[in-house]
Amino acid sequence: MNSTEKLFDINKVLKNIFILLKPLSKEKNIELIYEMGISIPRELRGDNSILEKLFSTILTFVFQNTNQKEILLSLEAPEDFLYEESISFKITNTNIPKEKILAFLETGLGNNIELLSGQIIYDKEVDIHIDIPFTIGELGFRRHYRLPSKSMLDKKVLLIVESENATKNIGKMFKYFPYDVDVGFEKFKEDKVNFSKYDLVVIEDRLITESFSYKISKIQEEKNLKYVILGNEDINIDHNIARISTHLVRPVTQESIFELIISLFEYDEIRKNKKINNPILDLKIKTPQSLQHRVKNSDVHTMTKKKKQLLVLNTRIGLENAKKNGLLYSSELENFLETFNKSDLYFRQIVNEKQTNKIKDFCIDLEKQAKIIGAESMLKFSDTVSLIFVYDKLDMLPIYPGRYHIELRKLVAEIKKYLHIQ
Repeated sequence: MNSTEKLFDINKVLKNIFILLKPLSKEKNIELIYEMGISIPRELRGDNSILEKLFSTILTFVFQNTNQKEILLSLEAPEDFLYEESISFKITNTNIPKEKILAFLETGLGNNIELLSGQIIYDKEVDIHIDIPFTIGELGFRRHYRLPSKSMLDKKVLLIVESENATKNIGKMFKYFPYDVDVGFEKFKEDKVNFSKYDLVVIEDRLITESFSYKISKIQEEKNLKYVILGNEDINIDHNIARISTHLVRPVTQESIFELIISLFEYDEIRKNKKINNPILDLKIKTPQSLQHRVKNSDVHTMTKKKKQLLVLNTRIGLENAKKNGLLYSSELENFLETFNKSDLYFRQIVNEKQTNKIKDFCIDLEKQAKIIGAESMLKFSDTVSLIFVYDKLDMLPIYPGRYHIELRKLVAEIKKYLHIQ
């Protein structure tokens, strides 16, 4: 193995490229969409830093020269990715003259392709086509995203997204598991959608109307309909009539869909467990008095009550807590960032290693800090993980690192927005 070759997550590389291109994307009003083949391994071995640099350079060139409002970067790999295979990176329909693209590919990329042992493929049907060999992260893995429970399978999804490319590719990512996916943008425009037959509705943020939210809220009174908003990191919906389950943040990758499904349906797994069939009754009998307040605020309890919409960061409560304890709120937010910003990696590690004492200590620290700053949904998360220990259901712990990653990402974004950190 070369010294520069290491294990990396292809989804994180794509997200980093998206972030690097974000200012230019905003300036040019161009949306970058990823299409990932189902055989693309989650973890690969190679030089991810050179890969990021290569495609940041390529996409910068495309953004600066295209007149399109969407650019699709597709990743394809052989059906059987056994050991070392080439991944094809393709960009089509740029409307950039072919000779200009060829001149750029042959002179504008330095030696980055050579460093990756890649090659330019000259394809009449594809504007840019580059094949790069990678080694699979772990041998023997054919299905790289496995849901931790059968109860998370067999869901019916409705996508209400204006872009055909985005709709097609998000749909493909849901079908990986496999989910039954319907496309509803045209029916949505005509107000002819029967939302009640779906388990999950994903809608683009700019398409949401008050009447749509009202319809979703009425259905949520009758069934556990998951309501997900697709948008950028700074998603903000003025009217909040329906109960929003979570946000799906661009760029959408196979890993983000995987984590979304876990975050949406993990609590249903707890509720279906026989030991938590009647949570209120059981908790009154079995739970120590010191835990009663925490349990009443937990997500398990709210399954039997009308759910309150929790805020990612309730600054009013945070400011009150800081004042009451003689603290500076902005300093407490900075302390949280310093302590927990990358803690999702640590949490995943201790869960994978089944270090229960460290998990308990982590949840205690997380709960304490989340309560101080007014991080309501994170506080709910720590309460829920604590119940796993109350009910001795440690086998359910593996479903929580994905949920924590999403919760942490949302909270960090809110804190940075409050502190005016880019």
